[in-house]
Amino acid sequence: MPLKTLFLNPPSFENFDGGAGSRWPATREIESYWYPVWLAYPAGMLEGSRLLDAPPHHVSAEETINIAKDYEFLVLFTSTPGFPGDIRLVETIKRNNPHIKICFVGPHVSVLPERALRDCHAIDFVARKEFDYAVVEFAQGKPLADILGISYRKNGSVVHNPDRPQIADLDALPDVTDVYKRDLDPRRYNVPFLLHPFVSLYTTRGCPAQCTFCLWPQTLSGHPWRKRSSDRVAAEMAKAKQYWPWVKEFFFDDDTFNLQKARTIELCQKLKPLGLTWSCTSRVTTDYETLKAMREAGCRLLIVGYESGDAQILKNIKKGATVERARQFTKDCHKLGLTIHGDFIMGLPGETRETVRNTINFAKELDVETIQVSVAHAYPGTELFDYAVQNGFMSNRQMVDEGGHQLAHIEYPQLSSAEILESVHRFYDEYYFRPRAVFRIIKKAFFNSTERKRLYKEAKTFLKLRSERQRWVQEQRTKPTPKPPQPGVSQPEEAEAVEPANA
Repeated sequence: MPLKTLFLNPPSFENFDGGAGSRWPATREIESYWYPVWLAYPAGMLEGSRLLDAPPHHVSAEETINIAKDYEFLVLFTSTPGFPGDIRLVETIKRNNPHIKICFVGPHVSVLPERALRDCHAIDFVARKEFDYAVVEFAQGKPLADILGISYRKNGSVVHNPDRPQIADLDALPDVTDVYKRDLDPRRYNVPFLLHPFVSLYTTRGCPAQCTFCLWPQTLSGHPWRKRSSDRVAAEMAKAKQYWPWVKEFFFDDDTFNLQKARTIELCQKLKPLGLTWSCTSRVTTDYETLKAMREAGCRLLIVGYESGDAQILKNIKKGATVERARQFTKDCHKLGLTIHGDFIMGLPGETRETVRNTINFAKELDVETIQVSVAHAYPGTELFDYAVQNGFMSNRQMVDEGGHQLAHIEYPQLSSAEILESVHRFYDEYYFRPRAVFRIIKKAFFNSTERKRLYKEAKTFLKLRSERQRWVQEQRTKPTPKPPQPGVSQPEEAEAVEPANA
């Protein structure tokens, strides 16, 4: 028997959507939780394991510590904003269960393995990047020295084993829905723009796009695009429909679901007979024919990363898409009846008051169903992080507040961090208080009592956070302006990363 293993998406800030499923770990404006897909794969390979997703199931730190007493091996998916709290948690777990072995996984420790091991002696080793087989091999008794892709202590020093090759055969991995069925409650997961309840999973890994800010392709999943066979995906979806006949929507949470036209159309042909309602991620480069095939196969909604309405900013972040292409894509979706949830980011390289205005106007012109506006976050391991550090654009302020909500931690000579955060609220206000947008919300609430209750709760949560952030903005405006950090000078803690040469 392998070690009795607990896979943990840890408790953290209240309502924190941690790194195990979230590409942008933070406490949202509106309570949201993504599935811990990354942890589900190895959990499905180890007999006697358990996947504990603490935040959506409201499992406290105290409860987690007690649960961990019954396990021999703990695999914890950490994140940059959650890391300080995660190491305090595992130190207590180790005190209560001294024999338990602890491994941290996720982008943060993939980029900073030596620092993680130095900062927390309760961590026995770190599994870098794709960690599926590394943690399974350890649980099955393989010595640390023989496991590829891990970092650990030996004789007072940190050893970095060679990288593990990326997983090429995704069909060899277990179906995550089997682990969900065993360990998770789909009714606990909420994303405001998806139908509730929903279930999410992947059909591919990796993304060849070079977006400078994007966390997972640069730190975890990689740029090479790998796909599950369409037959395997369709079989899992048929099984999922049997598992949860009451689930209203399935979501394909790939980095980019419809990257390859031929594969997307082939998969749609196999999903169509299942009669599912599903949604997915999409780039604006997707053509009309592919979108049409998706719509006919049951696709309802697309999450689309527009990021900015300014052409130069799109070039600065290597988005690989143009404003004109985004317009045409959006028109195609509207024509086909596909709903769009648009993602935008304030504070990307080159941002000014004028580009903020361009992006807000662009979003209103597109007029998609819902939007999410984030502040630019420079995570360690990303090109954006290197750019911000080298140019002295990283402020000394923290990435999140005491509740885990995003704060602007990048600022430019022409645009302060307070102005960047303030632009987020201005964006939401201008977008949702238009007559057309108000009408959509009222219409949805009027005809659906469940949605009415949900919208009311979400509105209260958002307005409360908005008030707190506005107070933060005012506080920053009254503080003396700190001397900007100079290029080459040590920045916030993450900037002092020591990355192993072979990691």
